[in-house]
Amino acid sequence: MKFAVFAAALIFLLSGCASRKGSLDDFGVVPQFTLTAQDGQPFSSRTLAGKIWVADFIYTTCPGPCPRMTSQLREVQDAVAKIPDVKLVSFTVDPARDTPQVLAEYAKVHGASAERWYFLTGSQSTLQMLDRDAFKLGNVDGTLEHSTRFALVDGQGHIRGYYDSSEPDVIPRLISGVHELLRLRS
Repeated sequence: MKFAVFAAALIFLLSGCASRKGSLDDFGVVPQFTLTAQDGQPFSSRTLAGKIWVADFIYTTCPGPCPRMTSQLREVQDAVAKIPDVKLVSFTVDPARDTPQVLAEYAKVHGASAERWYFLTGSQSTLQMLDRDAFKLGNVDGTLEHSTRFALVDGQGHIRGYYDSSEPDVIPRLISGVHELLRLRS
């Protein structure tokens, strides 16, 4: 009898720990960075502290997946419109051409909210460090080849999931991941 009570208590405690961690993995921490936003102002990663955010790597003249990815992030923007602590971050892989002015026009064309969605450019070395070393998605090396995955980042800067933009159910799964992180915060 005592063993059964102990086993039930242990299962209860372990299930509590598991539900607190959630089903999202931890793929590492995004280091602090400073880039330039589409408004031409310096953008510090400190702006994202305590926020849940979704990141991708694109470029504005991309004839392939970038317009689709941007459209998909617009869906995320619309789905989380009433949740102020969720942000979107699009890093360019073409910093030579994607100036703040070019990014601002791209953001406007795609209906990006300036309060929620940041389009960032800057030094190739900083973008390379983020793309290759932090997010482990690719290289900012002039080839313009880039990943088509979104990364979900929690309020402590931990990458908690990757979502392939070519999968048909990617946006509902990504939004579900955002909501899971929101539940874990409370």
